[in-house]
Amino acid sequence: MSRDYVLRPFQSGVQLAIDYARELNPQQYAAVTAPPGAALVIAGAGSGKTRTLTYRVAYLLEQGIPPDRILLLTFTNKAATEMMRRVTELLGRELTSLWGGTFHSIGNRVLRLHAPQLGFGRDFTILDREDARHLIGTCVTEAQIDIKTTRFPKPEVLGDLFSLATNRQQAVTEILDTEYRHLDALGPQIMAVARDYRARKRAANAMDFDDLLHLWLELLQTRPEIRELYQRRFQFILVDEYQDTNKLQSDLIDLLANRTRNVMAVGDDAQSIYAWRGADFHNILKFTARYPSATIYRIETNYRSTPEILRVANAAIAANTEQFAKVLTAARPRGSKPVLVACQDAGQQAAFVAQRALELRDEGVPLHRMAVLYRSHFHALELQLELTRHNIPFSITSGIRFFEQAHIKDLAAYLKFVTNPRDELSFKRLVLLLPGIGGKSAAKLWHHFSAAWPAAGAPPRDEEHPGEGVAASAPPASPLATALQRCATIVPRKTSLPWAQFVTTIAQLEPAHIRSQAASMIAVVLEAGYEDYLKQNFSNHRSRLDDLKQLAVFSQQFPTVTEFLTQMALLTNLEAESGQPAPDPNDEKIRLSTIHQAKGLEFDVVFGIMLCDGLFPSARSLETAAGLEEERRLFYVTITRAKNELYLCHPLLRAGFGGEGVTLQSPSRFLEEIPRDLLEEWNLRAYV
Repeated sequence: MSRDYVLRPFQSGVQLAIDYARELNPQQYAAVTAPPGAALVIAGAGSGKTRTLTYRVAYLLEQGIPPDRILLLTFTNKAATEMMRRVTELLGRELTSLWGGTFHSIGNRVLRLHAPQLGFGRDFTILDREDARHLIGTCVTEAQIDIKTTRFPKPEVLGDLFSLATNRQQAVTEILDTEYRHLDALGPQIMAVARDYRARKRAANAMDFDDLLHLWLELLQTRPEIRELYQRRFQFILVDEYQDTNKLQSDLIDLLANRTRNVMAVGDDAQSIYAWRGADFHNILKFTARYPSATIYRIETNYRSTPEILRVANAAIAANTEQFAKVLTAARPRGSKPVLVACQDAGQQAAFVAQRALELRDEGVPLHRMAVLYRSHFHALELQLELTRHNIPFSITSGIRFFEQAHIKDLAAYLKFVTNPRDELSFKRLVLLLPGIGGKSAAKLWHHFSAAWPAAGAPPRDEEHPGEGVAASAPPASPLATALQRCATIVPRKTSLPWAQFVTTIAQLEPAHIRSQAASMIAVVLEAGYEDYLKQNFSNHRSRLDDLKQLAVFSQQFPTVTEFLTQMALLTNLEAESGQPAPDPNDEKIRLSTIHQAKGLEFDVVFGIMLCDGLFPSARSLETAAGLEEERRLFYVTITRAKNELYLCHPLLRAGFGGEGVTLQSPSRFLEEIPRDLLEEWNLRAYV
């Protein structure tokens, strides 16, 4: 049974075991000792957000609030564990009864107690991503949807679509209309699969990851007695990283806090960078509209960066119209100005970063205290080559390793197979992309092709010695495609048309002027249908298409396709050795990371690269004002990772996709928004 806890105004003048006024700065102290009521804490980058939340929990406990009446919500288990550890250290005792953890872990805890009220057993199973994909695939199969004719999306794409709809609290049809317009015509069938997926989960007494929040909210909305139980229990609710909440999480918080209104949301609107995965920036922006009596506390003293870096950060975010205005001020002494580095091209940019990193290491800065941050995976391709040439060790923390991603390996398989038709692995990878082909069929096709290939009359394959190996009689116009066509008799009936398209694509890749250039080969594969394959199989198909186009640009620096494939293989192996998710901080390697992956981290030295319009901000973000503002926040996050030195680099020239030649690159508009007197500009002649 729950009981009411009578809230009284906090008493003043009480002698506390912790000297909050001495251990906190005035802004932190004001937030930590805030009276009951709604509070929005805008905690700027490097301002001690975790410290503020930790002391707030300790303060509430010292005011006599029972631990089990406090709910602390975080986004990661690591953050929850760290906060609980710090509170324990502050108070000198364990807090087993305090409800602290991620949204999903708290949702699981509640549902384990009340699942029967929703028609589930308390022993429900939680589906991981692979389990959910398999179940969605079963729904598609049993719906007897003609996948081949309709180009129906894969289970992975449907899973992402359903997840986005759940977290945004929107209907699947709305998500189709706004985010998956290329699937609009399949709306009725997709809706039917969604309904069947929900029914099958219930029948199996199973929930997926999103259900832990969705069903928690449904429980509170439909069961007044349970809603009242938790509204009475959680007298004080504290939310970390509030700017990253989605609509579902925001609704949960508002419902739980509806009785007491004692919710403290802590976050930084200037670091809201996850709209692409459902986070709703307006949750923090409109907090005071939902809580009119809320007090806003700003924590703007930054303990991380030098004053010079913070002046650039303040200027960088100033152009955003939707924000809580704040000015970060430094607690540290003066340092050097951030450096603006204009490079001739991506190669010179890479050479600069490599040489400057070695200089800084000689000056006493360890490599692991340096980071190169970029907007997208492909921005660091030239840099990886340069670091490898100079034997500079590096780690990659950009999520899935670039060259190990499925779409990169697919395109590489086309190039490998046309270059070397004896490559069994590449052949099988390509045919397994076709509908109706499984492992046994792929093996059978390979056996048949292996017998047919020499008989087809192979053209010379040595790009440096094209005269060697020429048959006495002229080979067929497309010998590789001819050998593949001879396999058509053993291809499953439903694969006949896709096989014919595959053979045609290989024929288009065979002419010497195409297969001599990796960029030309990639362009042919995309135009021949692989772009459509991306749409069918990946929810982030647009970013994957960008990856492949930039891979083509990257390939233009290599004289032959063989050399390009060789370097890809070397970089792949290097990534496999160095791309650990959480590298040892004592490991002497410079960190390469996307900005999204670097959020929450800090480094002595930061290099921001590829700061060109169309790359950062991305071309797609320029389509909407909201997209541009999120990119500017991402730029702000880049700057505020740096403690001592910051280098902002942009190449002036960039190779174009599809044989467009070299194009002039405009510096990022974000660089143009920073007053030049805040930056030092370097002449790169010394680095050429």
